This record gives sequence, C-alpha cells and structure tokens, in this order.
Amino acid sequence: MRVYFHTFGCKANQYDTERMRQELEARGATNAQSRERADVCVVNTCTVTNQADAEARRFIRRLERERPGVQVVVAGCSAALKGETYRSLPGVVAVVAGQDPVEVANAAALAGHPTSAQVAPSMSVLTAPRTGDEAAPSALAPAAPAPLVQIGTSRSLDRMAMEPVGASVLAERAGATRAWLKIQDGCDRKCAFCATRLARGASRSRDPAEVVREARALSQRHPELVLTGIHIGHYGRDLGPGQSLSRLVARLLDAVPDVRFRLGSVEATEVDALLLELLATSGGRLAPHLHMPLQSGADPVLRRMRRWHSREAYRSRALEIAERLPLLGLGADVITGFPGETDEDHASTRDLIEELPYTYLHVFPFSPRDGTVAATLTGPVPQRVAGERARELRELAHAKGRAYRTVRSGGWAELTLERGGRVGLTGDYLRVDVVGEPPSSTGRLHRAKLHGTGDGLSAWLEAAA
Repeated sequence: MRVYFHTFGCKANQYDTERMRQELEARGATNAQSRERADVCVVNTCTVTNQADAEARRFIRRLERERPGVQVVVAGCSAALKGETYRSLPGVVAVVAGQDPVEVANAAALAGHPTSAQVAPSMSVLTAPRTGDEAAPSALAPAAPAPLVQIGTSRSLDRMAMEPVGASVLAERAGATRAWLKIQDGCDRKCAFCATRLARGASRSRDPAEVVREARALSQRHPELVLTGIHIGHYGRDLGPGQSLSRLVARLLDAVPDVRFRLGSVEATEVDALLLELLATSGGRLAPHLHMPLQSGADPVLRRMRRWHSREAYRSRALEIAERLPLLGLGADVITGFPGETDEDHASTRDLIEELPYTYLHVFPFSPRDGTVAATLTGPVPQRVAGERARELRELAHAKGRAYRTVRSGGWAELTLERGGRVGLTGDYLRVDVVGEPPSSTGRLHRAKLHGTGDGLSAWLEAAA
C-alpha cells in the first residue's frame, strides 16, 4: 500500500504526520512521494482559522478531481471539530478525530486493504448506516469496504486530554535535516481567539525519559532537534513537583550531547531563570532563538484576548533576555485588528515592536474563528484597516531583520544545511546561502563565516574558507 501524506499547520502537526508515517511503514506501507502514485492519501488538518479549515476542504476536493477513486483519510485538529463536514466530502473513507498515529494507520489499512485490515479492538469504528437485513460487519476484519468509517469519535475531549502523548519514539523526520521533537500536547489556556485547545484537549506532557529516548534516536540522523508542542512552556506541570521545560532542556543537553536543540514557540513569561541560563551558557547547543507570541502590545486588547500577561510583563522579560543574549533570533506572532482595537492600541503595539530587538515577526489580520469567544465580540475592525496595520508592522519587522543581518555580516555561525547543502540555518534563525561546493553530508553542524548585507547573507563553510 502506497500512502501519501499532506500536512496543514504547525510543527506539532508535522510531527504527528511523521508518527503516522512511521506507524504505517512499520506495517509494510510505503511512503508515496506524490499523490499521483498513492493508494491512500492521509490529510492531517489544521483548525487555527476558518481559512485553514477551508484550505483542507479545497485540497480534498481537488484530490477527488485529480485522482478519482483515491482513498482519503482525514485526521488532525479540524477533523476533531468538524468531522461531519469531512464525512460528506467526496473520496473521504475515514475521519480520525485527532492525531493518534495508531488510529490513522488502522484507518488507512482499512481503506487500502478492506478485506484484510486488522483494526485494534480499542478503536471506535462506526460504519455508515445500512439498510434492510444486511448483516453487520465484523469490527476486526470487515468482509467488504464500509462506505464510510469514522474513527475516534467516541473519545470525548475530556478523555483525550488524559491520554499520554505518544506510545513509541519517532526515529526520523523523513527527508529533513532538522527534526521535530514533540514534548507536550494540548493547552490549558483559554485565549479568546484560539480553537486549537478545543481540538487538542488539556495540556499533557510526555514522560521525560521517553523524550530523552526519542532525542537519542533522532540524534542518529539529525544534527538539530526542535522542541515542539502546543504550549511547551507548560511542560511538566502535570507530571508533579520538579518537572518543567527548563529542567527537561537541561536533561536533554546532558543526555544527548551531539546535537543542537532549539525551542519552539514559548511565552516570554515562561522563560525562567534556568532556561535563560542555558540559552546564555550552552555554547550554542541550545540555539539562541526564541519565538515568543506577543499578539498585541496594548493592555486593553490583551485583556479582550484573554491573554494572561501585561504589556509591561512581556516587555521587561524580553529586555532581560536580550541583555543576556547579544546574538538572539527573536520572533513573535502579532494579530492586528482584533475586535475593539483602536488607533491608540495599534500605536502601542507598534511602539513596543520598535523598542524590542525582534529579528522577524509573523503578523496576521484578525480573522474570526467559529466556536471561539473572539467570534462573538463587538467592535469589529474593518478588514481594510486591519490589513493596513498588518502591512505597517510587517514593514517594521523587515527593517529590524535587515538591521540584524547587517550586524551579523562578518561573524561566525554553526549551520544546519538544507536543500542539498545549498541553504544553511544559523542558531539565531537566519537562513543563508551556502557559497561554494556543498559538503558531502548534511547530517552534522557546519561552522561558517557569514558575509553580505541586510538584504541577504552568504556563508563560507570553514573547510572551504
């Protein structure tokens, strides 16, 4: 059975897809490099915005037009919230309400080999309604393909929230130099604009020993591991006293010495003293790069967003971090045009961005998401205004990134290499063009000197300098 995977959304989703791929390959399936050659297509969906839902639906409809008869299995966050919608799409034979790789593998096996697929007894399998006196199919070995199978829907979000994250370790992120290492899933916060927590459930952490085992496995193939999850700053809170993100990072640095670790998105107020110390003293083994969501730099907007920190709390922590880390890739997410945002609120956000040493920003005009508190708020900001504010902040971020790249020209960096060794990524999250003959191996860090201007940097690998 040849399976093609298509992933929407964040690094956590990409990690989940790799677990799905590994589970299916362990059962004898092969990874199809193109959907034209696939027997089954697994679509891992995202639900961060209504647009993300729509993109997944459009992709599935296009699959049916381009590959009539292909068996489509839908999984992920959007599938967890809108399973009935996906059930109605042409070509969809199974919907997995979540990211469980075993359930996805069972669904794909059922779709690809309906007469011999073995379905785990613990899995909920609901067949499409039958008419007349037809006998009900066996849950373990259906004699004929069911018109539709929906899997996982019997698990409530409450039960899902209590289940451990991951049953086995991931050995590889196929076709990539850097690997994702998911340490946590779910979220306990209730930001007004976010639907991800509705799809993912409560925050729950992987056992630290299992995280170390997976890191060791991944380190055999990848020179950099990115710690990812939905809210990694809450790692360990459900594991008992003494467990935290910073303590896990310290353990990983000690136990897995031959790779660079990088933090995924983490809140500014959750970068504690130990984590900052590790960033400052690890010699680059913990990459000097933080992505700290801002969303807004105005307290009235932060309160409506149900964010848990103030403008000043974010500002002061960011400045403390920057003082310890003279070379720092610093990024943030920002939403413009949130309901009720005034010109003064936008100016407050712009002023904060100007003050802090950002090297890049992800800026999005507000888009209401079904099922969230934000979708019910009064005081909508016209899309034209939200778009203009977003463009202004993107231009500001571009200027700040250009200034930082200018400073970095002439300096040294440790690179992970991508695209056949033609592109490098520095610890402080700068993508640079590699000059000269690429090395024979991209499976380690490469020391390089950076040259160029704010418009772009090139890297000369030390061996070729």
